[in-house]
Amino acid sequence: MRIDSVNPTLVPGGAGEAQAAELLAATLAAWGFDTRVDEAAPGRPNVIATAGSGPHSIILNGHLDVVGTEGMTHPPFDAAITNGRLYGRGSSDMKAGIAAMCAAATRSMDARDDLHITIAAVCDEEYESLGTQALLAAGLRADAAIITEPTRLAIAPAHRGFAWMDIEFTGVAAHGSRYDTGVDAITHAGLLLAELDSFNRKVLAHRMHPLLGHASLHASLIHGGIGMSTYPDRCVLSVERRTLPGDSTTGIAEVEAAIERVASRTPNYSAKVSLKTAQAPSDVPESAAIVRALAAALSDEGLVPRVEGCTAWTDAALFNAAGIPTICFGPGDIALAHAAEEYVSVDEIASATNVLTHLLRRWSAT
Repeated sequence: MRIDSVNPTLVPGGAGEAQAAELLAATLAAWGFDTRVDEAAPGRPNVIATAGSGPHSIILNGHLDVVGTEGMTHPPFDAAITNGRLYGRGSSDMKAGIAAMCAAATRSMDARDDLHITIAAVCDEEYESLGTQALLAAGLRADAAIITEPTRLAIAPAHRGFAWMDIEFTGVAAHGSRYDTGVDAITHAGLLLAELDSFNRKVLAHRMHPLLGHASLHASLIHGGIGMSTYPDRCVLSVERRTLPGDSTTGIAEVEAAIERVASRTPNYSAKVSLKTAQAPSDVPESAAIVRALAAALSDEGLVPRVEGCTAWTDAALFNAAGIPTICFGPGDIALAHAAEEYVSVDEIASATNVLTHLLRRWSAT
């Protein structure tokens, strides 16, 4: 927690994961794991540690990078413990989860569980997931995986995906007095925003998932115009579409259809949408073996199993796309991730460690 591992792609000049990876790798090696550090990109390391050779296998995954610290209301890397809470950037998202999974894996190794465990502490999850992508491209596979993202000790088998789109509107620049020749690109963006808002309320709000609620779309950024007395000839609107498991679209076709509807009733309307990036949603059935095993492990620890959707995107989508059933479970609250005040309950870290220890024992006997 005291090591600054701010993602340098998100924050230019950020420290990156190297020092945190070095410490974790040395610790796991001292605990008896076969450990290596591989770069997913120059200066961006993953820590991979393995133990056991049993017939059943599992990946314990977490990310070492954290987001920036601007605006935080407490020192970001003091790792102060106050009233049973560990404070700091990355405490909830998700160094507490990494601590819990590594401690549980060590207990499992010491107990000689008949299990092959891979610890994968990765870089860059907060931006492009370079770390997990590199591991999967190199052939990492297992019977199942747990990502110890903060879920408040709930089982989280599903999360939304997302797509980011830019929409460029082209108008005609003219003096502010020349309504007869000027075409206002910003007003045209506003007309599309109204159309997308209607689509969001009338259509997307009724596309439901039992754990995740409904699909959604919102405006993220807008810029345009060159002066107060000039019709703007260009405006760029950025929108985000949050997708659900089962969606067969990134949402770009929906935006194109909305553009066509507005254009059909608006003279001189010109707008073009382009996809910036997209990540798929993730969904594992509640009947899956890893979900049932984790529910039983929670009961072993005297906790009532709760199954909830995860509000944020995670690397689980990448693992599931590779054919590895993957769910999220860990200490901390995602509502505190990236926040001005970030903390995790120390007791919750201990509970997560105990639950994961029970899970590994059960998984070895599957």
